[in-house]
Amino acid sequence: MDIRQLQYLLQIVRSQSFTKAAERLHITQPTISKAVKNLEDELGVQLFIRSGRDITLTDAGKVIAQGAGKIVDQMEEIQNGLAELTSLQKGSISLGLPPMVGSSFFPSVIRRFRELHPGISISILEDGSKKIQAAVAAGELDMGVVLLSSPEDTFASFPVVEERLQVVLPAGHALAESDGVSLSELAAESFIMFRQDFTLHDVMLEACREAGFRPDIVCESSQWDFIGGMVAAGLGIAMLPETICKQLAPGAVSIVKLVEPLIPWRLVMIWHKEGYLSFAARKWLSFANEQLSNPIK
Repeated sequence: MDIRQLQYLLQIVRSQSFTKAAERLHITQPTISKAVKNLEDELGVQLFIRSGRDITLTDAGKVIAQGAGKIVDQMEEIQNGLAELTSLQKGSISLGLPPMVGSSFFPSVIRRFRELHPGISISILEDGSKKIQAAVAAGELDMGVVLLSSPEDTFASFPVVEERLQVVLPAGHALAESDGVSLSELAAESFIMFRQDFTLHDVMLEACREAGFRPDIVCESSQWDFIGGMVAAGLGIAMLPETICKQLAPGAVSIVKLVEPLIPWRLVMIWHKEGYLSFAARKWLSFANEQLSNPIK
């Protein structure tokens, strides 16, 4: 028994005629008659009673027709749903973004994607790179943006942005007018950093260690604007990417280049190499890669 045979059966019942059913299905009458005969042989029952030009269902035929209607309806529902997915009329995406990234790089990309595919919903988790990477690896997120610290065989990726960290100082700080500072010059300063579940936290600790000191961390946060506000209040200094530094309140803090060492801030979009990606997720990756193909330098 296959779906085509059931569709033929239902059309015969609706048309009350083999000939009319064949015409509506755009097939020959021998083809539809053979399909019904094959179905009867397979099931071992007679489906129709023929009396001249009149046809009626047998009791077995009524049972088969009733079940066939449900099966065909479900198959059409499946086919319609699949068509909506493959044509990107509907679908969903789960995306992980660090707080610094979401507001700076993705609102316009998401807006343009939604304009093209309004039926696709986007769920966003804002968190640090470590948690996002773990969620993508576990299949809890389709993809995410993370700070690239070391190659990871589990993921495929493409670049999002590459910048350098700069020093954020309170306005009026002794080094505020410098053309550039080295990390070792900041050894005696109090530091305001991202939380430990952010990769940037580990990057800064390692950079300070290599510069010969252990930083005095007075505060940790997950929000770059709060970190900027703490620096403006004179509670310490911070290291933030160039794009974020441009968004801090002018006059409240001073931005100075970090010249030794140069600490890169490389963000990549990652997804699991072996994981399943929906049609919507694949379209998003293609679209985002195209939109972000020229990372900000």
